[in-house]
Amino acid sequence: MPTPVLRTDRLLLEPYQPDDAADSVALLSDPEVGRFMGNGPLTPADAADLFGRLFSKVYAEDLFDVWAVRRDGRYVGHAEIKHTEDVDGHEIVYALVRPAWGGGLGTELARALVRYGFDTLDLSRVWATVAKENHASLALLGKLGFAHQRDVTEDDGGVTRVLAVDRS
Repeated sequence: MPTPVLRTDRLLLEPYQPDDAADSVALLSDPEVGRFMGNGPLTPADAADLFGRLFSKVYAEDLFDVWAVRRDGRYVGHAEIKHTEDVDGHEIVYALVRPAWGGGLGTELARALVRYGFDTLDLSRVWATVAKENHASLALLGKLGFAHQRDVTEDDGGVTRVLAVDRS
């Protein structure tokens, strides 16, 4: 099933288009955005490679749902929900461009991903993994009912919080 279009009060989540490349690369290589994502911010070249794999692998093989996030027609972020062995379940991933921070869009976006997980994917639990130092994301997820499950110490010594919310 191809990635569907989702709408919230202020956001449109739709599959990426090839002309989103520059925006996606800028987001994923922004040091402030990427410092809490995966192994940190990507180089522009690595971000461009990742963007290319969205089309050649993720969408082509229908691996999981991934969206470009727009507000008023402008690219403001990235969102996905995918099964991962790290939590043996479906994890949400989201990132917003810095000008979109602090206005509640992250909460709106994460809520839409959770709702999609429960209502469309029929999940009983949705997971998130967040760097222990990412207080904003931890607070956002707490507002949505995510509860701390465990901590994972990464190879670099950093700590990742594993959180989950159950369908109520």
